[in-house]
Amino acid sequence: MPFRLAVASDHAGFPLKKLIVAELEKAGHTVEDFGCNSEAAADVSDHVGPAAEALGAGRFDRAIFIDGAGYPSGMVANMFHGVFAAVCNDTVSAKLAREHGGANALCIGAMIIGAATAREIVRLFLDTQALPGKYADRRAKVAAIGAKQRLGPLHRPRQVVTVEDLRQAIMAREPLVMDEKTVVTPSVVDAVRSMRA
Repeated sequence: MPFRLAVASDHAGFPLKKLIVAELEKAGHTVEDFGCNSEAAADVSDHVGPAAEALGAGRFDRAIFIDGAGYPSGMVANMFHGVFAAVCNDTVSAKLAREHGGANALCIGAMIIGAATAREIVRLFLDTQALPGKYADRRAKVAAIGAKQRLGPLHRPRQVVTVEDLRQAIMAREPLVMDEKTVVTPSVVDAVRSMRA
């Protein structure tokens, strides 16, 4: 089954990424490369960050990130809402990351593994389905933690200006921002007290 894939790398992962992208496209997958585009020094966060954000927003089915070791991409990718990235520098990890964890982003280290192993890891990551039953229950728990701790782009804090803003935000259970420009009047305090009662 063809996937919509986001890919990204740093300079250490660039040569392997080029090879993997060519094979993915040949296999019929739609691939968007978020860079980098050469072996010139590049920060992984500059390329994995935008790709992970796009994955979390639902623009892609899965993502493949390649850097020197794999874990820098994983650290960046897992900061984003809706992204569950796994560092897999062996085939067993790739299979289990999908079967048990339902990972939607694969991170591999070009300085750790060779091209043949990388090809097999990518194949397993794309071909393996997430298991049902207790594994689905565990994934749901992880997703709930992610939803609570990594607020999505539509859940930015609301600037509280009026009592009505406060009421709407509390009723919708939205995060609130009150900065030095916000005056908390007695009516706001009363409104908060009445909503908590």
